[in-house]
Amino acid sequence: MGDPKITKVDLVVFEHKIENMGTDYNGFNQVYEEDSVLTTRPSILRIHTDVGVTGEYLAGPRERTAHALDAVGRYLIGKNPLEREKAYNDLKRGLRHTDRTAIGMVDVALWDFAGKLYETPIYRLLGGYKKSLPAYASTYHGDENGGLSTPEAFADFAEQCYSVGYRAFKIHGWGDAPIEREIANVHAVGRRVGDKMDLMLDPACEYETWAEALKVGRACDDESFFWLEDPYKDGGVSIFGHRKLREMIQTPILQTEHVFGLEAHVDFIVNGGTDFVRTGVYEDGGITGAMKVAHAAEGFGLDVEFHGGGLAHRHCISAVRNTNYYELGLLNPKIKNSKPPIYPAEFLDELESIDEKGHVAVPQGPGLGVEIDWEYINSHHIETISTEVS
Repeated sequence: MGDPKITKVDLVVFEHKIENMGTDYNGFNQVYEEDSVLTTRPSILRIHTDVGVTGEYLAGPRERTAHALDAVGRYLIGKNPLEREKAYNDLKRGLRHTDRTAIGMVDVALWDFAGKLYETPIYRLLGGYKKSLPAYASTYHGDENGGLSTPEAFADFAEQCYSVGYRAFKIHGWGDAPIEREIANVHAVGRRVGDKMDLMLDPACEYETWAEALKVGRACDDESFFWLEDPYKDGGVSIFGHRKLREMIQTPILQTEHVFGLEAHVDFIVNGGTDFVRTGVYEDGGITGAMKVAHAAEGFGLDVEFHGGGLAHRHCISAVRNTNYYELGLLNPKIKNSKPPIYPAEFLDELESIDEKGHVAVPQGPGLGVEIDWEYINSHHIETISTEVS
């Protein structure tokens, strides 16, 4: 039998509605908003082959995936789906003028194919060994609508998360907020749970100035925060600015979520722009690219932290020594269900998707390891976009 070949690539788009969800002042950050319904259009990439095995991946919203399908689809047709390293490098070059994040969805689907072909979970193919992973509760952004609207509300939610089993908690503060409220939030949460939880702060590049980041960083020092991440409106990419911030505060910095790919991460590290190293399958070229970043960080003696949840990251973290937590989110005490219910509950990354130790499970099925609920997807189907052998 010869090498397998890719025969068809398609994107299955379905609708998912999130109750009590809106957006904040600029329309980007999702926040609690009572009685509002946010309609999303997630998509699943499927890579079909001539051996009857299909690689699949919940790739993200249609607006982020459909535009890339034509280019990557035409490239993939006729290729060997096991040659992930070649696909990673070809697409890294081919998409250099457009959107390299398209590599991620292709790569994860190819890993899913390989796991299914060899009838083993991806983490085993990666040499993984962890069966469960400690998780931190990662909040939605602060709002003005009675959800996470005050420092006291964030502190209350941190205590709630502790009672569920989490031993770490990450704050996403407000957009366009007075810096005094951000500082008050750090102190409120720190004084309430700082003696029993690792605390992180991710302003998501909302602070206007480096000086505001410095002020909040010093508050994080006072409360012994575990890390400070992406504080100000450089977009998370200024090596020099973050190196200077590291010199002025004691709290470790976590950067590189917004510099894409292996080489840019290494540049950030060697030039002193971060303490922890951020990576993710979306930003850095799928499992193949994210594992390159993880091992590069290991070579520098640093820890790597994966951005966001998802099945692919559970497999990656299982195979990485130098990492601390799985990011479970986003969460809000008044938003009970925000993820499309296409997996069993323990894999949905909702508030109670952890065990009594505060851990999440690594999937044990072949490939990504969890069966997709196609009945739900088909009942909410919007369209299927395809590229196939002519």
